[in-house]
Amino acid sequence: MTKEMLINAQPDECRIAIVSDNNLTELYIEQASSLSHVGNIYKGRVTNVEPSIQAAFVDFGIVKNGFLHISDLHPEYFPEGENRPEDVGKKRTRKERPPIQKCLRRGQEVTVQVIKDGIGTKGSTLTTYISIPGRYLVLMPGMQRLGISRKIEDEDARTKMRAILEELEPPSDLGFIVRTAGMGRSKHDLQRDLNYLTRLWKSIEQREKKTGAPAEIYQESDLVIRTIRDIYNSDIKRIICDNETVACKVKEFLHLNMPRTSNRVELYTGQAGLFYAFGLEREIEAITSPRVSLDSGGSLIIDQAEALVAIDINSGRFRDTDNAETMAFRMNSEAAHEIPRQLRLRDLGGVIVIDFIDMIDGKHCREIERILREETKKDRAKTKILRMSRFGIVEMTRQRIKPSLASAISRPCPHCGGAGRIRSVKSQTLATLRALQLATSDEGIAKIELTVATTVAEHLFNHHRNDITELEKVSQTQILIHANADLPVSETRLTCTDTRGATVQCETDSSAPGKIEKAPTREITLAELSAFQKQQLEEAAETPADETTDAESDVPKKKKKSRRRRRKKKPATEPDETTDETKVEAKEEVKESEKEPEPEPEQAKAKKKPRRRRRSRKKKTTSESENTQENAAGE
Repeated sequence: MTKEMLINAQPDECRIAIVSDNNLTELYIEQASSLSHVGNIYKGRVTNVEPSIQAAFVDFGIVKNGFLHISDLHPEYFPEGENRPEDVGKKRTRKERPPIQKCLRRGQEVTVQVIKDGIGTKGSTLTTYISIPGRYLVLMPGMQRLGISRKIEDEDARTKMRAILEELEPPSDLGFIVRTAGMGRSKHDLQRDLNYLTRLWKSIEQREKKTGAPAEIYQESDLVIRTIRDIYNSDIKRIICDNETVACKVKEFLHLNMPRTSNRVELYTGQAGLFYAFGLEREIEAITSPRVSLDSGGSLIIDQAEALVAIDINSGRFRDTDNAETMAFRMNSEAAHEIPRQLRLRDLGGVIVIDFIDMIDGKHCREIERILREETKKDRAKTKILRMSRFGIVEMTRQRIKPSLASAISRPCPHCGGAGRIRSVKSQTLATLRALQLATSDEGIAKIELTVATTVAEHLFNHHRNDITELEKVSQTQILIHANADLPVSETRLTCTDTRGATVQCETDSSAPGKIEKAPTREITLAELSAFQKQQLEEAAETPADETTDAESDVPKKKKKSRRRRRKKKPATEPDETTDETKVEAKEEVKESEKEPEPEPEQAKAKKKPRRRRRSRKKKTTSESENTQENAAGE
């Protein structure tokens, strides 16, 4: 597996991409207008101490004050008797620390380092545990003993490196940690890095004594040097830059720290952009999209909140097998490989919830967890993954150091406010009418000029012209409507003037509390109720009974007409002239017809003829009695 580092350096923006086998694996972007403060050391002043949250706010020279929690307070600020030094990697627990109000006071000067940039309305997160990274070592002032990076799991290698570090005889008041890049390095390389960090810390201490708070006393290296120092290793075969000055700076840094690899720096001389030449621009543009397409036809849906990231897995067109369990496992396996890569590219942090496709087999669930853990080991940020729940959900956390990539290179939509949806034309029209009604309630307003989008204006003229006319009549206010094609649908502009032509501030927010102390109301009188009921009766009497509405379809109309025809042919009254004797004779006829054999075809036809004719019940009963008498006489 070959890796390449591409550096696209411009005056206003610097982008660094790590490409592995023509696939983008890591991306770092820093703009000149929003430089990161992570790693910088400041001399600040405490502005406020909050015992309720056991934290202090520190002014360190930036607009927003920094946040310093008790867990990030060094023991040198503790009261006497509790300020014993700590060992590297063994900080005191929260319960063993004194209250922050006993450690800090307002106006006190402290030396802090930024460990997380401010996000949204939150300020930067600070710590008094200073750490200065070098190429192979990390300096931690005020700490004792020596340590090895936790990413190094081989115990034999850890023991060997600890023995080499002790032979260097570092100062007793400074702690050092061996980085992963320092594994396998010679004693001479480690000694050179230790001497450099020691001299750097002495210069920081001198600057701190001469400078008043708030002030910056140490600035972290720029993105290029910082990335090469922290990420570059022997797996990266080439470093390609498109800026000659940056290429020389990189070559000089490598020549001082790793002389054997300084020949890997190359200068790009093509006419097209560096990232265009490697086909990365389209992939970078897709990073901000919430949908990530997978090779199998499925997709990932990534939704980011302020402190939570939700990832959903959709199978899409993936139909490789008829077995639902096998299909779910293959889809989840591909997603488990892609999700950690997307988290690194987008620089997402905080709580992350992943909704995998439901699986029944427990072995499949454990395998997905294993893949997810193996892929997250490539991430420099600290992660923690929990086991999959019965609903197929995996919860994990990822260290957040700076705002995500999407928030760094984009901003919320001014039309939707970041919601991703805007009001429909009809809904916005109704909201505009409500704003007009509220504005016309002010007696001091004589004229209102309304400016809305073209579609909203058309809807007002076509469907609510009478409402606006009635509003003008009742309030004695002139309303003028202007259409602006450049105005978004969700925006409404009202300009109110009085009788003298002076502009008046009109209230258009009906949800603002405290504007109306008591709404004017009155009770409906009995006279008004009677008039309303009388009006309803008059309207019902004026409406014809056979009138149909426009909403009714043609089929019900035909049915109703046919039913009316049948009703017209039927007599209005039921026959009353049928005597009891006729009823008795008819019953006897029915009994005798049941006993008689089946009639001849001619007789059957003669009997069916009267049925074809539509006669009234009276005539039918009379004819039946006459036939009964004739049959009796014949017998």
